[in-house]
Amino acid sequence: MTATPTPRVTIKDVAARAGVSKGAVSLAFNHKPGLSEATRDRIFLAARELGWAPSLTARTLAGSRVDVVGLAVCRPARVLGLEPWYMEFVSGVQSVLTEHSSSLLLRLVRNMDEEVVVQEAWWRGRQIGGSILVDFRADDPRPALAERLGMPVVAVGHPSLTGGLTSVWTDDATAVTEAARYLAALGHRRIARVGGAAELGHTAIRTAAFDEAAGALALAGAWQVATDFSGDAGARATRSLLTAAPGDRPTAIVYDNDIMAVAGLSVAAEMGLRVPQDVSLLAWDDSQLCRLTHPTLSAMSHDVHGFGAEVARTLFSVLTGGEAGSHPVPTPVLTPRGSTAPATV
Repeated sequence: MTATPTPRVTIKDVAARAGVSKGAVSLAFNHKPGLSEATRDRIFLAARELGWAPSLTARTLAGSRVDVVGLAVCRPARVLGLEPWYMEFVSGVQSVLTEHSSSLLLRLVRNMDEEVVVQEAWWRGRQIGGSILVDFRADDPRPALAERLGMPVVAVGHPSLTGGLTSVWTDDATAVTEAARYLAALGHRRIARVGGAAELGHTAIRTAAFDEAAGALALAGAWQVATDFSGDAGARATRSLLTAAPGDRPTAIVYDNDIMAVAGLSVAAEMGLRVPQDVSLLAWDDSQLCRLTHPTLSAMSHDVHGFGAEVARTLFSVLTGGEAGSHPVPTPVLTPRGSTAPATV
């Protein structure tokens, strides 16, 4: 027996569910004036309940800016310009946007409140067709914002942080645990981690994983220092860790990015400590920086360009009504180089 095909949901069905005309549905999804906020919300709710979204082609014909993708980043311009991770990530995103003849609208914001305002203005002003959301925090307001606006987004973050949004993420907890186990296998019993901003969700995940790994490995000493990801902050954190007496300081340090690891290498040299004989260093997010230092830096290697490309592909899938949900990418892989060695003290 041939199964009866499920009828395709149309704009007419959404209009009937919301009790409005097809024209009103079009006005709502194309962010044009003429509707009250209550009516817009009712239309978006009806569309979600029916599982309907306007096609990419239809939105293009209606004049929505599907050719522009938004990305707001809460980082000082100077820090962002020095951080290889974001440059690689953006290049990966742009590689996919180019295939779709689309562009990236990048905005630096000072805080989360400003980003919420920017994202809503972009969407209501029909400046973007969708947005990439990064740097999630606990109780992040952006999932609720995206739902209220009916704005297509992809979240870069662990599903525990992204409120049910379609997300692309790396397994930070597993990577941190692997780094700690590797250093412990080299005989290091006093290990420190120089982390990123404490308010960021992925920092909290790494912090919890490091604490758990330190307990499981029964380390003699385990330190964690929060920073702002900058080289200056990484240098200060390293200096504070290494000024203790030899028996009370870490023999290995893990950094949350490559910039801080390079800064830490310079501080060790400044203090007359040899890397890796006196202290081993391990960077997160492998980059050219890690391969240009002397000694070269061991790192948790991660295809950041490919990660950015996967984020962009996922957003276009959302825009065209494709499969949503959680999209994990391969966990960063440990790449040993000259900055790590068996513990000698």
